[in-house]
Amino acid sequence: MALIVAAVFGYLLGSVPFGLLFTRLAGLGDIRSIGSGNIGATNVLRTGRKGLAFCTLVFDGGKGAFAAGIATWMAGTDAGLVAGAVAVIGHNFPVWLSFKGGKGVATTLGVFLITSWPVGVGACLTWLVIAFLFRISSLAALVALALSPVYALIFATPAHALAALILAVLGIARHHTNIRRLLRGEEPRIGKKKES
Repeated sequence: MALIVAAVFGYLLGSVPFGLLFTRLAGLGDIRSIGSGNIGATNVLRTGRKGLAFCTLVFDGGKGAFAAGIATWMAGTDAGLVAGAVAVIGHNFPVWLSFKGGKGVATTLGVFLITSWPVGVGACLTWLVIAFLFRISSLAALVALALSPVYALIFATPAHALAALILAVLGIARHHTNIRRLLRGEEPRIGKKKES
């Protein structure tokens, strides 16, 4: 029962589309109508509003961390991992937006940071290094996601590694169009307002 409650709580919290809410409150309309059509921080950045993008990043990451943290505090590690993982699913497939959400990178990083901070720090540093070197957000996300189960095996438990593997597979699958553009050399670099 605790795991079911954690999953429901995680999904409902994860499904809150902060990028869409913030851009609408700022009078920018529907973020899904610009750039990649994504509701995450990278697409919010394409509006030219760095503050809104930062807020989206913090709140998207925060909802994953909060879901996992509260569930861990109330029902233990397994419940925390379940709540965090389902929060990412909620972000990717929110019922309020006909199950068309984001890609879950920030939310996944938030889950990692609260469930095992060395894994979270490792994934975040990986994202930063790859983004700095190549200036491609999706590439940085893909590498960070791919390495997160390795970090979990080294720094955490098999349960953390399994959760990280599930979230990595989900996140990589959500980047299928980005992967195709990367292979064609057409993926836009950080700072571009529009995605081809």
